[in-house]
Amino acid sequence: QVQLVESGGGLVQPGESLRLSCAASGSRFVINAMGWYRRTPGKERELVATITKAGNTNYADSVKGRFTISRGTDKNTVYLQMNSLKPEDTAVYYCYADPMYGMRSWGQGTQVTVSS
Repeated sequence: QVQLVESGGGLVQPGESLRLSCAASGSRFVINAMGWYRRTPGKERELVATITKAGNTNYADSVKGRFTISRGTDKNTVYLQMNSLKPEDTAVYYCYADPMYGMRSWGQGTQVTVSS
């Protein structure tokens, strides 16, 4: 079982930046894809960004050009650099990891609030 610990959420003003981190531990197996979802009350959960072990990335249209997903050199950490934040980016952000064997693991969630 992979354990994921997130950090980096907070309160910022529109136009500012935040960087989320998610560190994976506890698995003997290689982690394939990692990524981020977000959830806002009253809305469907939204896939924000994904990155494969090879470094291929995908983004939701709503964040393209503003958010960048990356992985650490050990491949067990995933980052989400969020620039030009908007109030509509306010949500709880959850990271996930897909190990080579076993089920997807989830982080505990971190609150991002964009407000003036």
